[in-house]
Amino acid sequence: MQHPTTRLQHLLYRIEPWLLPTFLVLLWQWAAAQQLWHSSLLVSPASVWQQLIELCQTGQLQRAILASVSRELSGFFIGSALGLLLGITLGLSTRFRQLLGPSFNTFKQISLFAWIPLISVWFGLGDTAKVVFLSLAALVPVTVYTADGIQAVPLRLLEVARVYHYSTAQTIAYVILPAALPAIFTGIYLALIYSWLATIGAEYLLVSGPGLGTILIEGSELFRMDLVLIGMTAIGLIGALLNWSARLLERRLHLYFPQ
Repeated sequence: MQHPTTRLQHLLYRIEPWLLPTFLVLLWQWAAAQQLWHSSLLVSPASVWQQLIELCQTGQLQRAILASVSRELSGFFIGSALGLLLGITLGLSTRFRQLLGPSFNTFKQISLFAWIPLISVWFGLGDTAKVVFLSLAALVPVTVYTADGIQAVPLRLLEVARVYHYSTAQTIAYVILPAALPAIFTGIYLALIYSWLATIGAEYLLVSGPGLGTILIEGSELFRMDLVLIGMTAIGLIGALLNWSARLLERRLHLYFPQ
């Protein structure tokens, strides 16, 4: 039987992360009740909750979340796939690295948001432009970490592959890629984060269609802080869910590819 002190410590460990959010909500409710600011800029938690229910009942919030997450995943998968292909090529081929390495190093120094004017001219303001923008956000970290991970494979592993007379394809499949997997996954993990952050930026700057960014814009233009807070909370929760999913996948991969 578990000792009472141990159970209490376990309970405290589970509730500790919720103490600060609970305190902030209570402080927020108190400030709103005391009307410390006589302005619509300070809305109460109850008002935000009521607006959240209305958005869910009309389906506006669900449509916005679905649109944002769909763009995020589309851009993430396209950018990650291209990044893996480019990173593996740069990591394996010295000649290709000499040919494209300097150009890619210059390309990755350009701010992501500097591409928006060009993308909007080429692809308009719709979903295609947003997905292209998110693909660029995912492309760079996957390419960089994949190429660096492959180049950092220990020489002793390559020597073992030669001893066992592995072909080039076998060496890549059974030695190089498994050894570079931690670095590759780091790039994919960063791509997931960057593309989600870029999703909101793209919706904010390429305004067209539903999305969480559109809710933020609507709330800002109408001075509806309840809409702004709902949008910000949804963005944070979805980002946390994506982060948790990536960490879970990383742990699963470590079971199949132990170091």
